[in-house]
Amino acid sequence: MKISTKGRYAIRLMIDLAEHNNGEFITLMDIAERQEISEKYLESIVSILSKNSLLVSLRGKGGGYKLARDPEDYTVGSILRLTEGSLSPVSCLEGEVNNCERSSYCQTLKMWEGLGKLINDYFDGITIADLAKKDKYIDNYVI
Repeated sequence: MKISTKGRYAIRLMIDLAEHNNGEFITLMDIAERQEISEKYLESIVSILSKNSLLVSLRGKGGGYKLARDPEDYTVGSILRLTEGSLSPVSCLEGEVNNCERSSYCQTLKMWEGLGKLINDYFDGITIADLAKKDKYIDNYVI
């Protein structure tokens, strides 16, 4: 599993919105400038996040984006699954049902399931509020 720039930038965008959350809409231009990310690329990311009700958007003068909920309500896992798709380490675990013809006798399946659980539990245990904190420590791990 490799997290793409889309997933990484989505997390940075959400942290930026949390850090600058004063109740007002924040322009994409301001976020792009602070994060040193192309505004055009951020447009594709906010589109995904807005369509899935993570962001509130307002067009026109005074418009921009803001979080739809408190930063504590967003996990890194939920953001990555929206932008990256499955976080599964192997393709046979990507769907709800494992359709692999070898699954009934696969000697490595439990290992991959365990890794998938570790990945999902780890990312689901970190919120945007955690990342926006200045000390950058979560469960004894430096972020």
